[in-house]
Amino acid sequence: MRRAVNRSSLVLILPLALLAAGCAGGPSGPPPMTPLSRYVLQVEPGVDRVALAVHDTGLSSNQHAALAALADRFRASNAEVVRIEAPSGDDPVAAQAAWSVRDALTGMGVPSGRVLVMAYNAPSPRAPVLAGFETVQAHIPNCAATVGSMGTRFDNQQPSGFGCAVTANMAAQIADPRDIVSPRAMTPFDMGRRTRVYDTYRLGQPTSAPLENLVQGQISQAVD
Repeated sequence: MRRAVNRSSLVLILPLALLAAGCAGGPSGPPPMTPLSRYVLQVEPGVDRVALAVHDTGLSSNQHAALAALADRFRASNAEVVRIEAPSGDDPVAAQAAWSVRDALTGMGVPSGRVLVMAYNAPSPRAPVLAGFETVQAHIPNCAATVGSMGTRFDNQQPSGFGCAVTANMAAQIADPRDIVSPRAMTPFDMGRRTRVYDTYRLGQPTSAPLENLVQGQISQAVD
């Protein structure tokens, strides 16, 4: 004699069976992307350049001030060379202006070996003289344009915008974007201090700095 099957039991059993089969087989397709691989620090190339008009009387005081600011930014950026580009043509005044820019930069402390003078295709022989250097800037992702919901999720995966704000904040705060590409070289160590520590160690004496003798009542007098 066959037993009648309760339809309500089938309604509960079938979804559970399908869920178990899905867990056993695992998700199909490539593995999901993690926040660390979706948003990473990147740099973009750029140019810090000033355009200087060519005058028969030479460089003006404003142009000297602009070159001084450019030299300061060049030293702070750790760039390799400053390129001075003169307009192509046979204008002697423009050529003299380019060499005057070079002399001004070297007089402001820029090494002469890191200043290059070249020509560029200009629409006029009296076009401005260009002076600048290549820079890199950190790429800041636009988190506002990221489409994603931070609500309840049932796929056990992070939202598409998860990690964007952290990367954007780091990119905005890094002083030298070149640190993203490669770490800085170590500064020279203090050879004199190192030798003194070794000599003290060989004598069997403590190598640490002496502690101050703190007397009760002299630790802090900030609050009475």
